[in-house]
Amino acid sequence: NDEREQTLNQLLVEMDGFEANEGIIIIAATNRPDVLDPALLRPGRFDRQVVVPRPDIDGRVKILAVHMKKVPLAPDVDPRVIARGTPGFSGADLANLVNEAALLAARRGKRLVAMKEFEDAKDKVMMGTERRSMVMTEDEKRMTAYHEAGHAIVAIHEPASDPIHKATIIPRGRALGMVMRLPERDNYSYHRDKMHANLAVSMGGRVAEELVFGYDKVSSGASGDIQYATSLARDMVTQWGMSDDLGPLQYEEKQDGYLGYGYSQRSAMSDETAKKIDAEIRKLVEGGYAKATALLKKHRKQLNLLAEALLEFETLSGDEIKQLLETGKFERDGSKTVQPKDIPTVGTAIPKAGRGKRTSVGGTSPQGA
Repeated sequence: NDEREQTLNQLLVEMDGFEANEGIIIIAATNRPDVLDPALLRPGRFDRQVVVPRPDIDGRVKILAVHMKKVPLAPDVDPRVIARGTPGFSGADLANLVNEAALLAARRGKRLVAMKEFEDAKDKVMMGTERRSMVMTEDEKRMTAYHEAGHAIVAIHEPASDPIHKATIIPRGRALGMVMRLPERDNYSYHRDKMHANLAVSMGGRVAEELVFGYDKVSSGASGDIQYATSLARDMVTQWGMSDDLGPLQYEEKQDGYLGYGYSQRSAMSDETAKKIDAEIRKLVEGGYAKATALLKKHRKQLNLLAEALLEFETLSGDEIKQLLETGKFERDGSKTVQPKDIPTVGTAIPKAGRGKRTSVGGTSPQGA
């Protein structure tokens, strides 16, 4: 519009005008460099451009140290451990994490903020606030437990999948339950084997429901998983050249919309090519579904064991899940050994009410992932 052009022209004149302005330095920052006018980026205007990415693990340790100075810390708090468990967090995310931990400590009447508060704050920031007041029937809890156990079992037996951080059937945010996966280190590229692993993991919940409760009792709880898998498969085919039939070509262009909301636009192509793209997307998703089915049929006993443990304890850490599947029991609080009750025969579970949207985090992104 005219007003914006006038402002831009005045700024350009002041930056590179007719008279030399000695001793003046202009510094600017933006999180949308893609929408800047090219005139601003020409040589002589802003001579240096510094890209500031999200911090790596060392950067997160230093950022946490800055924010932790404002709160009284318990002796067991280790910033590096927290930094390892927060890949992809920005400086604002880390500041929010420390603030949430301090609030939790205050609510619990503690004088010092301990590692327990930081872990709980991390779960709240990454997975959403617990909704313990939400009333769920026993059938819904059982179906949720098997859904999340399905995700977890497939993730454990997929070598390329990220390790499980936590599994829960306590409603958080808009989800009835979730399995959170965290990468072991900061990742800067996305490999084909991990893409196929994430497709299989995302299908694990729906497959588990079908195996345990039957074809007619599959719920709408996998809507978020299906959305994620379809989006991932579409990017694999149209953006990253992961289809052998269509080759390493780009078939869709990412467009940036108003206020950062982007959308994809297919480039000019024949109807035959568009049909091939749709067929390849379906082939990838169904391949993940088939792999999840094979894994869950093979490890059906582990599926039942983990689902029963989730029904009894509601939330399990990644280490507890690993120990449970290896030994049939796990230790909690460093000393107490717990073991799920004998697994009853699973009958048909029919949800008595409509299902809410449920997603499994870790294939999701903030990764989310």
